[in-house]
Amino acid sequence: MFGQVILNDDLPGAKQHHWSPYTDNGGTIVAVAGEDFAIIASDTRLIQGYSILSREQTKLFKLSEQTVLGVSGCWCDVLTFTRTLEARMKMYLHEHLKPMSTPAVAQLVSTMLYHKRFFPYYVSNIVAGLDQDGKGTLYSYDPVGHCEKNRYRAGGAAGAMLQPLLDNQVGLKNMKGELLPNITKEKALMVIKDSFISAAERDTSTGDGVIINIITKAGIEVMHFPLRKD
Repeated sequence: MFGQVILNDDLPGAKQHHWSPYTDNGGTIVAVAGEDFAIIASDTRLIQGYSILSREQTKLFKLSEQTVLGVSGCWCDVLTFTRTLEARMKMYLHEHLKPMSTPAVAQLVSTMLYHKRFFPYYVSNIVAGLDQDGKGTLYSYDPVGHCEKNRYRAGGAAGAMLQPLLDNQVGLKNMKGELLPNITKEKALMVIKDSFISAAERDTSTGDGVIINIITKAGIEVMHFPLRKD
């Protein structure tokens, strides 16, 4: 945390002042990848402290017909990062006359985050899409660009709360005698909806509604369902 501190604590009426360039505007991202699809979803509540700034703000950004980026955290950093990323992708499209593949987008996101490692973007990123073989794939990141390829991931405000649920329901961890089949699209949708309903009951920064992007070879289907608004 950056700022100025008044050191004379023993003086009557002395105050300590702090200032930070970051703020956490909330937002939760959940994504699941299957054999031939990827689903990524975000809630629509944008907060600052205990105030709700917007009830209809998606955190999903369509990068191509097969790639979607989910971003949450400091909203000014989210906008700066996504606009820079979209500009880089347009440059690639005009130079190569084809859209960037999902693995290439994942590498670009990692490079951009690492480039800002000394004053990092205060964001949580998940890239979802299809790879060159048409299989669903996910990539998650820390703030300085470390990338991990996943089959399922939760991030953002309620990420730590929802990841164990995904471990159990999608990864089948601690499920005795269970194999690890390829999850169906219907099962993935059900788990994602249940995850957000659970998060809305326990996390004040998650609520109002959920935007879901279902990525297949046919394109991106967008769904919406409501959450509690208190």
